Amino acid sequence: MARPWNFSAGPSALPEAVLQQAAAEMLDWNGSGMSVMEMSHRGKHFVQICDTAESDLRELLGVPPDYAVMFMQGGGLGENAIVPMNLIGRRGYAAADFVVTGHWSTRSHKEAGRYGDAQIAATSGVATVIDGREQAPFSWVPPVDSWNVRPEAAYLHLCSNETIHGVEFMDWPDMAALGAPDVPLVVDASSHFLSRPMDVTRAGLMFAGAQKNAGPAGVTMVVARRDLLGKALPICPSAFDYANVAAEHSRYNTPPAYAIYIAGLVFKWIKAQGGVAAMEAANRAKADLLYGYLDSTAFYRNPVQASVRSRMNVPFVLRDESLNDAFLQGAEAAGLMQLKGHKSVGGMRASIYNAMPLEGVQALVDYLREFERRYG
Repeated sequence: MARPWNFSAGPSALPEAVLQQAAAEMLDWNGSGMSVMEMSHRGKHFVQICDTAESDLRELLGVPPDYAVMFMQGGGLGENAIVPMNLIGRRGYAAADFVVTGHWSTRSHKEAGRYGDAQIAATSGVATVIDGREQAPFSWVPPVDSWNVRPEAAYLHLCSNETIHGVEFMDWPDMAALGAPDVPLVVDASSHFLSRPMDVTRAGLMFAGAQKNAGPAGVTMVVARRDLLGKALPICPSAFDYANVAAEHSRYNTPPAYAIYIAGLVFKWIKAQGGVAAMEAANRAKADLLYGYLDSTAFYRNPVQASVRSRMNVPFVLRDESLNDAFLQGAEAAGLMQLKGHKSVGGMRASIYNAMPLEGVQALVDYLREFERRYG
């Protein structure tokens, strides 16, 4: 039976080769006689799995030694609390700034407000006009020269790819150019992690839930400059204190062992494809194909400013939204799954992460064209 094309925003499709290897190793990992789910997290077998995953991730992203790589629990949403608990008080007072460009950065800002003074440095949460086109709230990115970053802030937070609104930062700002050289950048990169090369040294800390591009739900990757560790608020649980987690190589407490194992297989799969540069080339081709068709017709519309359209998450609406149910039913019948947009914005959304091949995007474009022929 052929597998359908899964456009879920997360948990999302995994590479089929990874699923096949995991299935083959389910009862006996590498001759150990145990499933990975049965291993002690401090035993030699899992230590090898975890350390290899860290090494491969460092290689893929070019992470230097002065940055810690941690595998944690709690997901990206959990990091909205864990980051401020670790960083917001690092300068002796609790203050952090936020660039708010969609649902997830809004939630990050709100959560951080529980631990200190969380201010908005810039937001796209209002309508504007760009190049003569009206842009709805959260469909654009505020120009960097308009950001108001406090030099005394403990950090500046941004979500570099808004999964729901389909907005992506194509570059990360230079904090010195913003007049805040001592303010580290914190990046939530969850939904485009490992989709392209990223200079982690531009950020003081980057985190990403695995369930988009890097594995199953349950593990979150955190890459943090070591000099930022060890300054957690007294209320921070010891298991979420980055200093503890880094010192114990992600094994301070029992980690999400099986999720780390699957993520490690995904890292090896990406390396076998040619690394993140090859992923970027493939992702560009998929995004160009899909956006190219959406832009060629008035039957569908993508609402995002063209220069900041996400290559991972492509929201779109039908001109006649009374056809939404018919569209989704026909898509599922054609083997195109989970195209319904997030409930907060409606419409449709195709998430075309690393594991989605060009063939799947072509199948979606073919369906879009046929649906328009029938109902346009």
